[in-house]
Amino acid sequence: MRMFSTKDTVKVYRATGEHVKYAEEICELVYVSAQERGTGIAKRSPDYIKEKMLAGKAIVALDGDKIAGFAYIETWEQKQFVANSGLIVAHAYRKSGVARRIKRKIFKLSRKLFPEAKIFSITTGHAVMKINYELGFRPVTFSELTSDKDFWDGCQGCCNYDILERNNRKMCLCTALLFDPRYKPKRIIRFTRIGTRIKVINNKTKDSNLLQNLVTRNLKTQWKKLF
Repeated sequence: MRMFSTKDTVKVYRATGEHVKYAEEICELVYVSAQERGTGIAKRSPDYIKEKMLAGKAIVALDGDKIAGFAYIETWEQKQFVANSGLIVAHAYRKSGVARRIKRKIFKLSRKLFPEAKIFSITTGHAVMKINYELGFRPVTFSELTSDKDFWDGCQGCCNYDILERNNRKMCLCTALLFDPRYKPKRIIRFTRIGTRIKVINNKTKDSNLLQNLVTRNLKTQWKKLF
């Protein structure tokens, strides 16, 4: 078994024209991975991969002159939505941190190119879901993703496409994950009554007016969700 440090040997780059020579190999990696997992990875042609590289909307991971991984960006509905798609890592580099590095790089590039866009990903992979959670993605229904027909038509190369169609494109085996730059996670304050006093157990808000209103209403014990 080959041992190596990915920090020393694998470099992650924003793709350019010099990387188009890897397009066919990337497509082969995608096909083999889909067969092995028995789940869906949408097929893309070498020309499509080259187009993304030439547009600077892809990330490649290289170990010298060997392809280690890849991912690309798609935009939908006049750039309101951005998809981080096609994440693939070659066998020799799996479980070595390469996937996480690619995901972080493609996410950072997406935020740079389209700072106001919602970024989404659909996947059946547990590892990809975990990385997305770390980046601030949250699970959503398919209805919160792009409604662009071309995006969903792109799933036709997936072996699970019939499941998507049978459910009117509302659900499939994939989990939908979304990063919304305008979304503010819920903050929680816990109050408990001690005698005639109300004590703030966990204060994670700076809204003093809200705190005062809660106290004057003489609440006993409750959880208040703030947005």
